[in-house]
Amino acid sequence: MNEGDSAPSKTKLNANCGQKKRFMNIKYVHGYDQRENIRLSDQASTLVELLHSDTFFPAGSSVLEVGCGTGAQTITLAHKSPHAHITSIDISASSVAQAKKKIEEAGYSNVSFQQGDIFNLAFVPESFDHIFVCFVLEHLAQPLEALNSLKDFLKTNGTITVIEGDHGSTYFYPDNANAHRAIQCQVELQRRAGGNANIGRELYPLLCAANFRSIHVSPRMVCVDSSKPQLVEGFIKNTFTAMIEGVREPSIEAGIIDQNTFDEGIKGLYRTTEKDGVFCYTFFKAIATK
Repeated sequence: MNEGDSAPSKTKLNANCGQKKRFMNIKYVHGYDQRENIRLSDQASTLVELLHSDTFFPAGSSVLEVGCGTGAQTITLAHKSPHAHITSIDISASSVAQAKKKIEEAGYSNVSFQQGDIFNLAFVPESFDHIFVCFVLEHLAQPLEALNSLKDFLKTNGTITVIEGDHGSTYFYPDNANAHRAIQCQVELQRRAGGNANIGRELYPLLCAANFRSIHVSPRMVCVDSSKPQLVEGFIKNTFTAMIEGVREPSIEAGIIDQNTFDEGIKGLYRTTEKDGVFCYTFFKAIATK
């Protein structure tokens, strides 16, 4: 559901020579500031049941979590699969350090951490029984190449789990044209930075193109009204609207929208949190086999 307190940051991947040369210009797009970390943690804790009710890896299995960030999803993986060994990687050393601290403080011992670049990993081929990728492909300019690269490290008959959001799935009551325009600002900024905020709908064709088998994609809709106060606070306010608010300044500076229209759009999103409001968004979860 790529994001941040400012325009999505762009960190060049450290792609090396040989067959990795074709990835030299691929950029990873993500926000690594404190507000973003808080937002991602709120999102993860709010959506655990929706996204991870069926996330489980068998005892003794080896799992690679790609793009762990500060551990927002890692802590759920560690809790739900306590007897699997999880290796979590991220391109940001500071994020890896924060994730490691979070897991240690929570008392989990089944996770190890490494700084790593998706396109230049040092693992032996076919090292893992399962690969887990959550809210990562949306930030990559070449998601198919990422899947192909990761596939090398998956054992034959191993599985990959991919979870992504899709901003184009957003709708709400009362409807508000300016709110849609504000959302589109985040979509456009992410597009300009090389990402795709609407990638959820593309998981099936991407996994097909990467030659995975037995692909199953399930939509996971968040439909929030005032009867679900935890989701009103945790998802509409602290996750989605906070993400859109975070792109206010860069959107205005880029000339995508004017200040008044954006601010009216944010008011429209907050309006959905009132007693008669409704807000809907769909995530997509794909599971496939090598």
